[in-house]
Amino acid sequence: MVDCKNIVVSVIVLLSSWLLFVGHDHPRLLGRAQRPLTAPAAAASSVLHVGALLDLGSTGGRESRASISLALDDFYASRQPDTTVELHVADCKDDEITAASAAIDLLKDFKVQAIIGPKTSMQARFIIGIGNMTNVPILSYSATSPYLSAKQSKYFIRTALDDASQVPAIASLIEYFSWRQAVLIYDDSEFGRGIIPYLVDALQDIDTHIPYRSIIPSVPTDDQINVELNKLKTMQTRVFVVHMSSDVAARFFVLAHDAEMLVDGYAWIVTDSVGNMFSTLDGNTIHSMQGVLGVRPYIPRLDKLLNFRARFLSRYKQQNPGAPEPANPNVFHLWAYDTAWAIAIALTKVGPLTLGFKSPSSQNSNDLNDLRVLGVSQDGPRLVDAIQATKFQGISGEFILVNGQRQASVFEIFNVIGNSYQSAGFWTPKFGLSKKLVTSSGPSDTVGLNTLIWPGGSAQAPRGWEWPVAGKKLKIAVPVKPAPNAFVNVKKNPATGKFDVTGYCIDVFEAVMQEMPYAVPYEYVPVVDPNMATNSTISYTEICHQVSLKKYDAMVGDTTIIINRSLYVDFTLPYTESGVQMVVPMKKNWSTSLWVFLKPIEPILWAAFLSVFVFTSFVIWLVEHKESRDFGGSAWKQLVNIAYFSFQALLAVPKDPKLKKWLSKFALINLVLLVWLLEKLYSASLTSMMTVHQLQPTVDDLNQLISNGDYIGYQGGSFVKDFLKSQKVEEHKIRKYSSTDQYAEALMKGSWNGGVAAVFDEIPYLKLFMSKHCRNHSIVGRVHKTGGFGFVFPKGSPLVADVSRAILTVTEGDKFAGIEQRWFGYEVTCNNQANAIESGSVITLSSLRGVFFITIGLWAVVGVICAVIWFRPRQEEEPVQEAVAELAVEHVRGNRDESIIWRIGRDSHLLIQLRGNPPRPADTGAKEVAQPEAGLDGVEPPPDTINLEGPDEQVRLVEHPLLTAAAENDKRNEQRN
Repeated sequence: MVDCKNIVVSVIVLLSSWLLFVGHDHPRLLGRAQRPLTAPAAAASSVLHVGALLDLGSTGGRESRASISLALDDFYASRQPDTTVELHVADCKDDEITAASAAIDLLKDFKVQAIIGPKTSMQARFIIGIGNMTNVPILSYSATSPYLSAKQSKYFIRTALDDASQVPAIASLIEYFSWRQAVLIYDDSEFGRGIIPYLVDALQDIDTHIPYRSIIPSVPTDDQINVELNKLKTMQTRVFVVHMSSDVAARFFVLAHDAEMLVDGYAWIVTDSVGNMFSTLDGNTIHSMQGVLGVRPYIPRLDKLLNFRARFLSRYKQQNPGAPEPANPNVFHLWAYDTAWAIAIALTKVGPLTLGFKSPSSQNSNDLNDLRVLGVSQDGPRLVDAIQATKFQGISGEFILVNGQRQASVFEIFNVIGNSYQSAGFWTPKFGLSKKLVTSSGPSDTVGLNTLIWPGGSAQAPRGWEWPVAGKKLKIAVPVKPAPNAFVNVKKNPATGKFDVTGYCIDVFEAVMQEMPYAVPYEYVPVVDPNMATNSTISYTEICHQVSLKKYDAMVGDTTIIINRSLYVDFTLPYTESGVQMVVPMKKNWSTSLWVFLKPIEPILWAAFLSVFVFTSFVIWLVEHKESRDFGGSAWKQLVNIAYFSFQALLAVPKDPKLKKWLSKFALINLVLLVWLLEKLYSASLTSMMTVHQLQPTVDDLNQLISNGDYIGYQGGSFVKDFLKSQKVEEHKIRKYSSTDQYAEALMKGSWNGGVAAVFDEIPYLKLFMSKHCRNHSIVGRVHKTGGFGFVFPKGSPLVADVSRAILTVTEGDKFAGIEQRWFGYEVTCNNQANAIESGSVITLSSLRGVFFITIGLWAVVGVICAVIWFRPRQEEEPVQEAVAELAVEHVRGNRDESIIWRIGRDSHLLIQLRGNPPRPADTGAKEVAQPEAGLDGVEPPPDTINLEGPDEQVRLVEHPLLTAAAENDKRNEQRN
């Protein structure tokens, strides 16, 4: 790279030297340096020689000389530094070779330590190499091309803003108005092309498409400009960003105005190349630019700027007597002023520069045309470091250099109105667009821009897209299917030879077009696969690809929004449900299980009910076993009696008055209520299982289909085939069908009889199928999400946003419901509850947990009351001896005395059954121990004798003191209860 640079520089030097030689005989080829009145002494250390490369043949060059000289005079007016700047001005004309020759002249003749200029970026590209070779700083206040960078050379300093610094402000403007497309217009020069890559990147970041770039020749004719204007006029995009020199821009806007392109609906944005030179534009140009927006660096209104114009004009007239009065100074003149001021400040910091230039050795200077004969500045490194570190408040704002580049701070947004312009707002890197200049977070009402006047005088911002005046109708691609279809149906009219396009999707699209804020002419173009005899369409994916290639302007139909297609086309918002499912036939499924009667109740509920059953029996036994003879006896006998009694309670409320205590009756009623509720629910659930749920799907999910090796159907032209293949379905197991009626036939045949086991399709199609074939089919499996049906447009089409908004308007209104009713009837979907695939309405424990909570609560109440009744009397009375009583029974058989004694416990019961008539004394022969009982033949037996079996058997009750005490104690307890 270094060798290449040396070769280029050497070529330039050879040409420059030749021009220098010729210039002695032809002074017009080279502007000689402006020498001081007295030649400086070689050893003078109090003067720093600074060169300036200016186009003195132009008004701008002469104005820049006035600014630079005025800056030096102002700086030294109040200072007496050790070292002062002496300015040497060279005329660099308007070409690169002359500028390079002038720079060499300044270095050879005056040993300048710094050079201000040159004017253009192309000139600066040549001069940068010279400065880098000689260590002389090159300070440019007007070379704004981003192609130039201070990183290329330490000795190049740009005291102006490069063109790329305004790009974020332009992008913010376009984003603020939500413009999705913009056309770039620039001149065919290094200056014009330099900003374009940065603009493209910035617009891509905000998702704004650039459909066209209009390149204007650097020196165009009116015809060349009109050709480009005619192209722009026929385009849909109405947002234009103009970046070109002010001279070309002036001609461009006059012709654009004559072409009626600065009217309502257009939006024009100019860069600072026009904004900075606005004061030089004539009245006719300004009149043509009404409503144009512009971006330019913001110049704060400082005190030193207020009287600058008068002093600037005075200096200009002094240097150019008899010349016409120039326009107001622009930003380049202010930057030239600050550049000279920066050099003067830097010189005061480094002090006198005494080292001078180091001349090359005689061995390396055999060729007098070699650039190295100029020498290398020994003071250059110190001076360039001092300049880059200089900071001050200049006349154009704060002067700060970062990496040799002036930094952008604030841009002003202006609006051309009347004979001048008005400030519309500001842009800062931190806060973006604002109505007023803000340096810190301010109120929200300052965000945005002030009221703007657009071309045509409208205050309403253009949409940025309009139907072109000379444009054609939109070509709307419509898929063709061999069988009639409720979504898209294309028929050829034999009489006219034209196609009649109808269907649900077509009606939705036409309703959307009626809601558009502007008229959009269009025509339907049926897309037929020429290789098929059935006149069916090519795949939807292929049609989308043709839309992306601009063969069609849009596609309308039952097109699903999927990620693969969205990579090369834009979809509107969906207008139908999204997702892919499968439909399968139903089969009868009468249950023949031995335990089907247990299915209505889940197992855990059976266990819970059994626990309630057992515990209720225990509670009844606990309360009754001391009083009721039915709950006495051995443990096994008591268990059997309790189980039988509780089971009897399941069938009906027991009417046998066996329960003596009201607590046991209370617990039994709670059980009966629970049994009643469970019986009702059980009956209803069992009835539902045995009658309603008679049909079950043959397949439950896609994995089951794959494992069974079944065939699967799909609709031709749909993306579903690719979806099935992505789910590991073998391609030969996939069968194509063209209509929903074919679905029913294929499902009826089955997978192994030439049909399929299931059909995969999008939900809208399955709903249409189920509305006709709901009886024997069911939609099963999980929903594989898709984007739904949407309309297709080329990538970046501005129609997408407007059509999407119109879709929302249609789908949220009554018109959409009318379209669905027209094509699908009132009952669009099938009631899948009739074909539900669940196992039935099984009664669960959680559904009855409230009843169980009540039962447990009642148990607790019964337990507490029983404990209080049982334990409280025993705590108050003296304990009675557990010993019971003895009942002596005298068994008399004939004349033989034989006594049988039974011990009677507290919890024992004695049941004596009297059978037969009491014996009479004369008949039995026994001693008279009793009198006949009243009412039994008039004989009252004695109190301690009972006749059991007649005249031969008698039982005698023998009194016992414990029996008497126990009887009295039981009588007291009974009275308490």
